[in-house]
Amino acid sequence: MSFERNRQLTERMPPLKSSAEIDPVTAGIIRGAFETICYEVATHLGRSASSAIINQSNERNASIMDGHGRLAGLSVGIPQLLFISPMSVRFGLQHREVDDWGPGDVFVGNDPDAGGGHLPDYNVYAPVFDSEGGVVAIQALQAHQGDTGGKDAGGFSVDAMEIYAEGMIIPRVKLVHRGAPRSDVLAMIERNNRLSSFGGDIQAMISGTQLGVRRIEEVMQKYGTDAVRAAINFNIAQTERRFREQVARWPDGRYEADVWIDQDTAGHTDVRVHVCCIVEGDQLTIDMTGSDDRSELVCVWNTFSNTRGYAMAQLASMVDPTIPKNEGLFDAVEMIVPEGSILQPPPNKPAALGAFHPAVEVAEAICVALSEILPERSSPQVYKLGMPNAVIGFDAAGTMWMDQGVDVRASDASATQGVDGWGAMCSGLGNLILATAEEAESRFPVVNLAREMTTDTGGAGRWRGQPGTLNVKQVREPFTAVARMVSIRHPLRGLQGGDDGSPYNNRFLVGTPDEYEIDNAEQRQLPADAVLAYQYGGGGGFGDPLLRDPEAVREDVLDEYVSIAAARERYGVVLTGTPEGCDVEVDAERTRQLREKLVRERAG
Repeated sequence: MSFERNRQLTERMPPLKSSAEIDPVTAGIIRGAFETICYEVATHLGRSASSAIINQSNERNASIMDGHGRLAGLSVGIPQLLFISPMSVRFGLQHREVDDWGPGDVFVGNDPDAGGGHLPDYNVYAPVFDSEGGVVAIQALQAHQGDTGGKDAGGFSVDAMEIYAEGMIIPRVKLVHRGAPRSDVLAMIERNNRLSSFGGDIQAMISGTQLGVRRIEEVMQKYGTDAVRAAINFNIAQTERRFREQVARWPDGRYEADVWIDQDTAGHTDVRVHVCCIVEGDQLTIDMTGSDDRSELVCVWNTFSNTRGYAMAQLASMVDPTIPKNEGLFDAVEMIVPEGSILQPPPNKPAALGAFHPAVEVAEAICVALSEILPERSSPQVYKLGMPNAVIGFDAAGTMWMDQGVDVRASDASATQGVDGWGAMCSGLGNLILATAEEAESRFPVVNLAREMTTDTGGAGRWRGQPGTLNVKQVREPFTAVARMVSIRHPLRGLQGGDDGSPYNNRFLVGTPDEYEIDNAEQRQLPADAVLAYQYGGGGGFGDPLLRDPEAVREDVLDEYVSIAAARERYGVVLTGTPEGCDVEVDAERTRQLREKLVRERAG
């Protein structure tokens, strides 16, 4: 049933019925209004929610679907998650009559088998009606919740065998009926969440969608409902046309890549994601056939909507950035996602951890495959950590607190053609705000002992990947630590001859005789004052390291991004002096000789 449901939820939907003539300028203004509304709705949630993961980290996304469930507008947010809401909303639309949709209604869903991402991602949505009772649009607001009411606090169970262990599953339920909150439903949902902040979060999501409904109604009043429908149709068709024009410029062919996950949480190794990008004229097909489908795998099952979302986020980054982000992107691309594989699992598979891996490997594989023909647009929209270290405890009153570990860090910022890895965050995190030491320490009993970039962790290349950081944290009270490690044996891939990024590393009970390394999944009670040390992986390099400007390598050594030894071994650059003495210089003649020698050795 789940596979058939997915096929129904992703069918190409027809345009809205409209007799209005719309010009490109007016259509663009209405599209801009939708994007502004989504930004306002997401900002409303960020400012009014109770939990740190929303009001501090910005992990929320707003989008508008039309009356057929087509994506019509979105806000700046986390790229992959911007494309997830439509399937959940379409599932609700399929049940419009039986659920008695009407003005003032607000719904919520989080079921991965009903179009959702994973259980922590609650999708609240509210319809907008015309004067005759037809649905013109739906305002949606998706946000990550810190708990789901499952067997393990926080919602990330490293040993869950089925989704029922991960928390409360909501295919669809009405939270507000004709403007009146359903107090019984809200009480039930709040009771099934450990965090006291959840009640404030869900109310903020409801009020955010209600704000979006009012704003959409204002646009309909200003331009006319029929014109709004016509503008939605125009913008979606324009996006499809412009995307296809980009694809038509690419050389026809089949471009394939394999990307691997170290293991599932049960220790089954080398989980495979395979992608074949097929270009035929203006048609792009993304065929994921060949991806792992071992039934015994644990906690590496990605939801179908996440697979589509991560794939589209990567593709959208590889074309003209001025192309509007809406349903036209999906209309322009055929995706083949094998049923029963880790990218479209059978019903009731656990999905919380799969939303990280293999989700990001889908995007990474597409980037690796298309880098052959689009080197100038190849920047992986991924974050390769398994999950941050979550630390969970209870205060004297028995109230749960949780530091989800979404801390300031440098990781996975890969180089692309002409540009070194930049900033502290990979581009795949979008507008996510990572927690500062001061903010986290004010909320939780933690002390951040160190956050520092680690030399030689960025992948070498003609353009260098950004180094990763070592984050060291002490927890002052007894707590439960939850970790999931990947990218130890299969770190972020370098492109076009660049080196891979550095592996991840994670150690618990640091500085004690019992110190140990986490090599897969861990959930363990730890004593007060225990120290955790998380080494984040660096970004991948781009291009042959022997082609990097020796002066750029010199600057990297002075900045302590690259060591003197790595400058010689990986870049073939001979340096004199020391970083400590600030007297590092390039020995041009010895560098020329060494690079010629390395090229000869490479050639055999």
